[in-house]
Amino acid sequence: MKTKPDIVLVGAGNLATQLGITLRDNGFPVVCVYSRTSDSAATLGKRLHVPYTNNLADIPSDAGIYIFSVKDDALPGLLEIFPSNQGLWVHTAGSIPLSIFENYADRYGVVYPLQTFSKNRDVSFGDVPVFVEANNDRDNSLLLDFARGFSKKVVPLSSEKRKYYHLAAVFACNFSNHMYTLASEILDQQDLDWKFLQALIRETAAKIEDLSPADAQTGPAIRYDLEIINKQLELLQGDEIKQELYEKISYNIHNRQQIS
Repeated sequence: MKTKPDIVLVGAGNLATQLGITLRDNGFPVVCVYSRTSDSAATLGKRLHVPYTNNLADIPSDAGIYIFSVKDDALPGLLEIFPSNQGLWVHTAGSIPLSIFENYADRYGVVYPLQTFSKNRDVSFGDVPVFVEANNDRDNSLLLDFARGFSKKVVPLSSEKRKYYHLAAVFACNFSNHMYTLASEILDQQDLDWKFLQALIRETAAKIEDLSPADAQTGPAIRYDLEIINKQLELLQGDEIKQELYEKISYNIHNRQQIS
């Protein structure tokens, strides 16, 4: 982009924090942080060294891009009260359609980074896929250039297709991380160290650089070793949720192997 637009961050959560840091580090002028709570606004505003507010009336009305990074269920209500302006409004959600901005803004779009974010763990955006969409060709080009200012993997994508990436990400990231939680609980109950699983987790993730997830699958479920499976189900006695998950996932792994 010849001239980088002024940016207003609407929201101060995990994604807004990491996006704000990368925008600042890549020379984008973040001119304001807004959050519903004053503490959240102050925390991110001070971290970025920019003005911050929890008052909608104090948000600059002449910025180039307004990035809405708030909880999915909070966005509709926020749009109803957000001050109108001529800027380009974008959200960062995977499953919210572009059309949510209709009747609220003339120019609008989506910038969706396919990554997991935490406030206190910095993320390098260079290799993060960023999916972009806008309601007109000019702003679509503008958002593509904008996203290329901090990511090497920028792809135009419709709302209809983007929601399937979000769904897949829930399985690949959120559900797998929950499995780490369950594994940690199993070890904690036996006073065993969770850290000894970390090398296994890293190698499991690394294998899919060279193999398909199906080809990388190992363990008793893929060969449906009932002796081992039944013994492990016995170890889970008293925890019906873990037993049910173990049983259904084991069956699903084996069944898919049989089909293929």
